[in-house]
Amino acid sequence: MASVQKKICMIGDFSVGKTSLVARFVRQAFSDKYLTTVGVKIDTKTIDLPTGQQVKLILWDIAGTDALNTTTASYLRGAAGYLLVIDGTRFPTWQSALNLQKAVTAQLGNKPFVALLNKADLVEQWEIDEQLVQDQQQQGWSILKTSAKTGLGVEESFLYLAKATLETH
Repeated sequence: MASVQKKICMIGDFSVGKTSLVARFVRQAFSDKYLTTVGVKIDTKTIDLPTGQQVKLILWDIAGTDALNTTTASYLRGAAGYLLVIDGTRFPTWQSALNLQKAVTAQLGNKPFVALLNKADLVEQWEIDEQLVQDQQQQGWSILKTSAKTGLGVEESFLYLAKATLETH
């Protein structure tokens, strides 16, 4: 069966873990060193879905931002879907994610996305409570908990989004 290509963008505020999530997914690696992404970094990984389909994900790790500017907006062009990354230990990144999601929808239309509550390994330091998460899920958001450090939920998040992009050509 032929492989399908899907462009997936990683968006979210500064230092929420976008680059770390990509590194964990693509290379099974994690580093405690914080490296700022400048512009965009592109990685690829081909995955096999349970349906037998192969999907080549082209992962665009976009520099952290709490608002869309014209450069960021241009990186989103052609995206099949996106992962909206939130740092569970920093409440302001939740508000940024809400704003970014609205801006991205205005830019791209309704594309599949998954909100990732990252840093699940630090759950005792979280500033985002379960009620907020549940309220947002009732608005139709898919929210998964991830940890780039331990790998928790990372593979599942990318697979979930890959499947969603295939269902909504």
